[in-house]
Amino acid sequence: MPDNGISELVRMWIDGWIVSRGTSDPIDEPWGWTIDVGQPRHVARHVVPEPTEADVRKIVAGTSAPGTWLKLFAEDRTVLPWLGPGWQRDVPGYLMTRHLAPEPHEAPAGYTLTSWTRGGVIRVLVRTQAGHFAARGQMAQAGSHAVADQIETAAEHRRKGLGGLVMRTLQSSAYEAGARTGLLVGTPEGQALYSSLGWTTRSPMASLWYEPSAADQ
Repeated sequence: MPDNGISELVRMWIDGWIVSRGTSDPIDEPWGWTIDVGQPRHVARHVVPEPTEADVRKIVAGTSAPGTWLKLFAEDRTVLPWLGPGWQRDVPGYLMTRHLAPEPHEAPAGYTLTSWTRGGVIRVLVRTQAGHFAARGQMAQAGSHAVADQIETAAEHRRKGLGGLVMRTLQSSAYEAGARTGLLVGTPEGQALYSSLGWTTRSPMASLWYEPSAADQ
């Protein structure tokens, strides 16, 4: 695993995330990057790897569009006092990395696994024998690294090892495609799963979006 600084790790994560989500290329800013996402509730995002109060307050002061997101690589308690009215708090995230390697990934009894790659994105789908959705995930390659994204297990199929199955399949497929470093941003719940699979937490990430109420305007 390369000993990268947080800014470089965040940029590596962005490089894969924009492939996974099909967004615009990142625009360089003095404090990080801006990405056009193009969704009604996620129009754009500002990604700040090493947030300072001055930078965050400047971004906040210049934000008027609902659906603008902030991804700040710091603890919630550090950055929340820097925000004004209208900013909503999402679940915090954790930037994590792992050296990729081939791993066994056989579906347990009662499930089937399908995997395919399109546009640089590896996708994995786990279904029951009856064809019902059980789990999914995807991983986008950007050169020698790959970014896991949108890992999900249906509530009724959790605690059966399916999240681990999805991750091992993605990791192995990315390795076979030439990637050697994996990155992701996981939720607090996901962090426990990824840690058990050998992923290392590198930084917390505060996640916020702008959605002012009538009282804020």
